Amino acid sequence: MGLGITTGVGVTVGLMALSVIFLTSILATLYRKAGPHEALVVYGFRGCRVVKGHGTVIFPMIEACRQLSLELMSFDVAPVQDLYTKQGVAVTVEAVAQIKVKSDPISIQTASEQFLTKSPDQREGLIRLVMEGHLRGIIGQLTVEQIVKEPEMVADRMRGTCADDLSKMGLEVISFTIKEVRDKNEYIVNMGRPDVARIKRDADVAAAEADRDTAIKRAEATRASAIAKAQADQERVLAETLSQAKQAEATRDLEIKKAQYVEIVKRQQAQADKAYEIQTNVMLQQVTAEAVKVQQIEREQQIKVQEAEIVRRERELVATVLKPAEVERQRIETMASAEKMRLTAEAEGAAASTRLRGDAEADIIFKKGDAEARAMNNKAEAFQEYNQAAVLDRLLVSLPDVVAALATPLSKVDKITVISTGNGDAAGVNKITGDITKMAAQVPALFEALSGMPLSELMSRVRKIGDKADHPGALGS
Repeated sequence: MGLGITTGVGVTVGLMALSVIFLTSILATLYRKAGPHEALVVYGFRGCRVVKGHGTVIFPMIEACRQLSLELMSFDVAPVQDLYTKQGVAVTVEAVAQIKVKSDPISIQTASEQFLTKSPDQREGLIRLVMEGHLRGIIGQLTVEQIVKEPEMVADRMRGTCADDLSKMGLEVISFTIKEVRDKNEYIVNMGRPDVARIKRDADVAAAEADRDTAIKRAEATRASAIAKAQADQERVLAETLSQAKQAEATRDLEIKKAQYVEIVKRQQAQADKAYEIQTNVMLQQVTAEAVKVQQIEREQQIKVQEAEIVRRERELVATVLKPAEVERQRIETMASAEKMRLTAEAEGAAASTRLRGDAEADIIFKKGDAEARAMNNKAEAFQEYNQAAVLDRLLVSLPDVVAALATPLSKVDKITVISTGNGDAAGVNKITGDITKMAAQVPALFEALSGMPLSELMSRVRKIGDKADHPGALGS
């Protein structure tokens, strides 16, 4: 059931589409359009109307339409019979006319009434008859000279005369031009002969007068040329004389100018040379001053480097000499204290173990331990004294290394430029040796700062240690 409904709907839609297409094709065949070069004259039950520049629907059987061309029509106007002028001279005139239907609806309807059923040739024949009749009337009012010499005037009269008659036909004259005017009696040819003869006569007279004037002018020119030549010779001689005088004066002035220029050039050259020497000396002084400044800066930098090297060597001595000596002293003191404690513990253990044997044996053992303890204390003190001596010995042994380290920065200097300012012994090379001596004199102060006591006290302790070494019994006391 659903399939049947769908099929019926499809058939209905198809028939409707075919109907629309059929009606559109019928309307397309009934619709007529008029281009810009033509007009449609529609007539029928709605009356007669003009369609121009658009389209309209033409209902068949009750309406019809005809096309009317609005294009320009160009044709020759050349009457077969001769035309007689005002003078009675028979002439033949050929002209070209451009005619067209006016664009307003009234003129189009009027032209359709006159020419719609006629062919183009018939239409042009009717228009040509009207044009030829008016041309005949205009030629009869003019002379041959006017027609030949004033064709534009003839064309203007033709357009003005034909305008009313053609307007009644719905037409207008766009242009009218005369191509040719002829006659069988050679009137036009003979019309120009008097002018030609006059012109020829005038030309001959003018030629003779020209020849005469030419001869006169030639004579005058010859005389004037001779006079001018004589004057020119006089002026030439005078000009040559003046020129030679001017040349002599110019040569004299040139030599004077050359001498003046040479003098000025030499003077300026001398001034330039002197200024160059002065500027050279100034530049040399500036260069020397800058070199002195550079050397002073280099010397200051070298001194700073040496001072930094001294500080570095001081720190190195502290790290490599004093620190190990201090560690060694502490190690010896620690070993002595440990030994003392060990012996005391052994003595106390021995005393506890043998207390049962008697007080006599305990007293002997106690005295022995006490003696050994005092011996160890003396030994520890000796070790302590020996530690300071060892430190002093290490410092004294390292003295040459310290001096060498102070002199190392100076040994690495490749070149020393000495600028003496004249201050006595503290100038030049003496300044360098004096600085080195001062640095070497500061070494004892450096050792006193590192050891913490004056060098004289260290030396006295060395003598005490030597005396104790020579008298070993002093340790026992």
